[in-house]
Formats: sequence, C-alpha cells, structure tokens
Amino acid sequence: MNLMSDSDFEYFVTSQGEGRHVCPICSPERKKKNEKTLDVDVVSDGVLYKCWHCEISGKVREKPVSDFDIDPPAKVKAISLPKQSDHLIADNYLRSRGIDPDRIRHLKVVGGSHYFHGAGDVAAVGFAYQNNEAIKWRSVEGKHFIQDGSAQTLWNIESATEAHTTVVITEGEFDCCAISDALGDREDYLIVSVPNGAPQKVSNRRVDPEEDRKFAYLWHAKSVFEQADKIVLAMDADEPGEALGEEIMRRVGRAKCYHLELPEGCKDANDALIEHGADYLADLVESASPTPLVGVYSADDYAEDVNFLYERGLMEGKSTGFEGLDDVYTVLQGQLTVVTGLPGSGKSEFIDAVLVNLAEQHDWKFAIASFENPPPLHIIKLSEKRARKPFFKGNTQRMSQTEMKEAKGWVNDHFAFLDSKDGEAATIDSIIDRTKQAVMRLGCRGLVIDPYNYIAQGSTEHEHQAISEMLTRMVQFARSCDLHIWFIAHPAKMRANDQGKMPIPNGNHISGSAAWFAKADCGITVHRLGEHIEVHSWKCRFKWIGSVGSARLTYDPVTGRYKDFVEWEEAANNPVRPVRNFNETEDEWDI
Repeated sequence: MNLMSDSDFEYFVTSQGEGRHVCPICSPERKKKNEKTLDVDVVSDGVLYKCWHCEISGKVREKPVSDFDIDPPAKVKAISLPKQSDHLIADNYLRSRGIDPDRIRHLKVVGGSHYFHGAGDVAAVGFAYQNNEAIKWRSVEGKHFIQDGSAQTLWNIESATEAHTTVVITEGEFDCCAISDALGDREDYLIVSVPNGAPQKVSNRRVDPEEDRKFAYLWHAKSVFEQADKIVLAMDADEPGEALGEEIMRRVGRAKCYHLELPEGCKDANDALIEHGADYLADLVESASPTPLVGVYSADDYAEDVNFLYERGLMEGKSTGFEGLDDVYTVLQGQLTVVTGLPGSGKSEFIDAVLVNLAEQHDWKFAIASFENPPPLHIIKLSEKRARKPFFKGNTQRMSQTEMKEAKGWVNDHFAFLDSKDGEAATIDSIIDRTKQAVMRLGCRGLVIDPYNYIAQGSTEHEHQAISEMLTRMVQFARSCDLHIWFIAHPAKMRANDQGKMPIPNGNHISGSAAWFAKADCGITVHRLGEHIEVHSWKCRFKWIGSVGSARLTYDPVTGRYKDFVEWEEAANNPVRPVRNFNETEDEWDI
C-alpha cells in the first residue's frame, strides 16, 4: 500500500531533476525495487512525470494550486563545467594530500584557474556535483573556498548502483577521495560526501534547529540508504563532526550505522591516509564499529553519555512559553506526553499554542496528524497564533495580506501535515512511516497525534492490549528518533458528582486501557473554567522535567493564544491554590 501523500510525491518529482528515477509509488511493492521507471521532464510551466510500470502520470505546476499548497523547491540550474580540466593541477594537489589520482578517476575532480575574492585568479581544484548543479572550488595555495551553483545532493551519489551494499558518508570531498583511494575498485562500497560540511551551530552534541533544512540531501538519497546493509559515518574527530554523525543517524536510523574510529592524532580520513597509508585506512573502514549493538549493551557503551551527564548535568526540558506551566511541565525530546480532557476543553488548541511557542522560541519543526482539523483550517489557526491577529473579518482587525503571507510561510517552515488524501484509515505504521520522512526531510522534533480514536487498530482482539502495544511502539519511536510525541486521547464517558460538577479526568480515566497512565512519560489534562483553562500535570517520569501540579492560563478566542493567568485583588486573600492529588480520587466515575 502506498503511504506517500500527494504533497510528498510532488516534492519528490520536483526535486529530482530531468531523467529516469525510481518510482516512489510502485517500487516498494515490486521485486525490482531499484528499477528506474519514472520519467521526469522539466517544461516551462512545471514538471511532467510518467511511470512506465504503475502508469501514474501527470504534471506538477510551477505555481501552487492554492494559497495553502507548499511551494515546490526551486529548480537547481545546471552550471557550465570547465571545457578543459587542467589535470596536472588537480593531480599534483591530490598527491600532496596523499591521494593517488589514478585510483579515483571515476570521481568528478577538476583542476584549473579560478577567481577567489582577495586572491584573484589562482590555481584551484574543483569538485563537480551531479547534473552539474555545482562545483566547489578550493585554491591550491592558501585556504580559499568558493562554490559555483548550489550543491544540494551528496557528492558522488550518482555513482550508486544495486551492487553497493555499504555506503560511506564523509564530511568533505577530500575525505571521500582518500577513502576511495584506500578501497580501490571495491564494487560493494559507495563513498559519498555531504555537500556542506559539518553544522556550524552545535550545542550539547546536537545540531541547532536553525540548520535542520541543510540536511535535505539525505532525502534525495533515501532509496540508496534503504538498499544498503551498512552506512559508515566517516566524520571529523571534533564536536561538529560528532553532531553531524548524530543528526544523520537520527534521520536515516541507527540500525545500519557504523562509526569510523580514527587513530590518535588524526582529525579526518585524509589525515589517516597520509599518516598510516591506504591499507590502514581501508582496514579502518572495513572494521567500522556498529552504533550500537542491537539490543545488547555494556556499561562502556554508555560511558560517553554518563561522562556527558557528569560534566553538563541532566538535560532540562524546553519551556512551554508559559512561566506558570513550566513549574509543572516542560518538553523534552525523546518523550511521550498523553493529553486528555473533557470534550470541548480545548486540548487541541492548547497543544497548538505550545507548538507555536516552541517553534518561535527554539525553531522546532513538527509533524501533525490531526484527524479533526482539516489542514487548511489548521493552518489558519496556527497562522492566527503566529500573527497575533484573526484570519477572518470580524470586530477585531484581521491580519493584512502581508501578515497572512508571512504567517503562512512561517507555518510552512515549521509544520508538516500527515494527511490521508487517499481515504485510507490512518494506522500507527503509516503515521510512523510518514513521520520518519518528515524527520529525514525537515528535521522534525515533535509529533502530534490528535485524537487516538481515529487510528485503525490491527487484528488484536482486545482493545486494551492493542492500546498497550501501540503506546509501547510510540515510546520506542520517540526515543529512537529523538522526538517529543503528544498523543491526545478522550476520557471515558463521565458523570457529574454530587455537587453537579464534572470531575477532572486524568490518565487512569482514558478510554480503553490503563496503559495510557502507565506508559506515558508525561501526562496532562486540559480543563476549561469559563474564559480560563487549567492544565493539570498528573504524571512526570523525571522530576527535573516537571512535577504533579497545575497551572491556570487565560485564553484569547480571537487569536487562539494563551497567557499566564494573573489573579487580581479579589483573590489576594487566597493566593495559594491547593494542588490536587491525581493518584487517588473520591469522585464517582461512569466508566
């Protein structure tokens, strides 16, 4: 069954360039998964496509169909390669780096004179990217760099064939050349380089969210990674290199990833070639260490993490954007939050507000599986929170065309919508699969599933067992992809207590299974009190993330935004509100 949405397919078609490609629609179900049957032809007003196997065909227009369509990425214009390469310049420079040029003739390395700001026309070595999308130049003397065009793919990815069972990813083109020299004509190895080096913004061994979109080149190589048995990460031995390796593993999955262990005193693979020779470097690549062993670990496997915690302390959660709420609930990647509340209490609206705050304050990106909010309406709600103005006409001044365009663009940059346009019921498998694509392409750090009861269950006979298994998978998925997942679930039917008030539900009162409470890392209830809401935290697995308690927020129905509730003088005599114990209750429940 095809799980690729229309927007994903359009993105795929517009980002591939002219030629024949693997069809993402039919190839997963075919025996010959890597056969290229999809023809793509770029025309003046869009892109034509046709698959000769499944016969899907059509045209993706250059302009979006409606205001809410995602604009296709700009087409990369081919640049002109030098008509004649000065091989003497390139070969001599490669030899100075310990690389035998005769062993890497298959790589697109050129030489010649090139202009650099501050240096003028000087001898340089260039690395040409596939389809002539870019050439990255480096001066032979000094350290001058310049790029003609825009490199958006892995260098040498066009050499991929079905024979390649191991992919080696390096941090730079010279490292790619060094390993290619060391391995010679090994047909089972594909050696590629990232186009833009290691990220510049690194904190706590993680890539800054601002650099998330710089990893789109991984999406273009998705089929190559899926085919490979091993992915060897040959990063530089420094913090940016480590962060680059961590981000690649987060996006392609850790199961296939191996690490190149560089010897003492060597910064990168090229250094290892110069200092120890080709045979030594080849042995390093062939004996790369798996990361990690599948399911079985020793204390030494965690030594680096333990040392990190000793030096830096425990990782704190991100602020929700509400000072009062942060005392009881913050957001940490790799965790699952279960959200509940009475019908109409504003669960979805509140979570949207938290997402907008995280996106504005920390530049997080999110995947949204919202079954009760059609994407156009959901985009409007998020735009209102961003613009601080209503979208539609009314008593309050609405956002201007300029403000609407800015808000829509911001939503487009930070949110991906998991929509089933083919009418198929959503399953946990389909949600996980599409979220993995969003993590790989956009670097999403959060996922919202709203609500649970729209998800089709498998063949499991008992609902409580199906829910328990589903939550186990979501917890594992959150940790493996370093995501924070919000799962919204309705409580069972309830009745008012003796005072005529509806009790405040918690995780033990969610329909279907006690696992909602047991398996959540964090649990919150959104409870409406007139113009205000109370957010009750009824579970927090780690005390440095939050605690059991509650916070009150004020809601603005015009913009959908919230702010911390401020008690005025009439509440001065009762400044402290007791915190409810959610582990026990005397209320009557109709479950």
